[in-house]
Amino acid sequence: MSKKALPTDASGFVVLSEYVPHILQEIRYHSTYNFIGERIDGYEEPIALLSIEAARALKSACNELLVQGYRFKVFDAYRPVSAVKQFMLWGIEDTDIRMKPYFYPDLEKQELFQKGYIAKQSSHSRGSAIDLTLLDMKTGKEVDMGSPFDLFSEVSHPEYRGITEEQFENRMMLRRAMVRNGFLPLDCEWWHFVLKDEPYPDTYFTFPVCAASLKT
Repeated sequence: MSKKALPTDASGFVVLSEYVPHILQEIRYHSTYNFIGERIDGYEEPIALLSIEAARALKSACNELLVQGYRFKVFDAYRPVSAVKQFMLWGIEDTDIRMKPYFYPDLEKQELFQKGYIAKQSSHSRGSAIDLTLLDMKTGKEVDMGSPFDLFSEVSHPEYRGITEEQFENRMMLRRAMVRNGFLPLDCEWWHFVLKDEPYPDTYFTFPVCAASLKT
């Protein structure tokens, strides 16, 4: 059942690492290693925030994969509206393409929006979307998914078959675990999932990514 909430109200959110202690985090938009090349607006701490409902579902998926020898590595979760606005302004006005070779080598900036890689309104801002991969606990390394996080390319589509069978199966292993635990995949990014029964389907939150947001 969906809830009504103010965009500034973080009371229905948790710090993901406190709720799901086995996850690893590499919050890319708090760093300069992302498709823009600078820290993104609203990312005040390198932590992941998520709605309580999505965190609960993710914990179930995490426990399932732990038994198989894998941990989650999270790149992004809740994303404030200010970050999405920065993405849009960068796409429309900014001529900086310094990160193009790493994140969108075969596309022009405008195509990132046309092809659905960057949205004018992000599901992340509703608080129940997450970007993640798997870490092999035996090797301590990320599982090979055939393309890195945030590579905006056809090769990153979950169903893309121009990769090895092992890489494809790794994507499907992640996908199956997430879908079994209540998440929906995205057709152009193997790393992106949204809780099917998200609690705030019509609310795009504005509070910054920091633990203090949950205490105000």
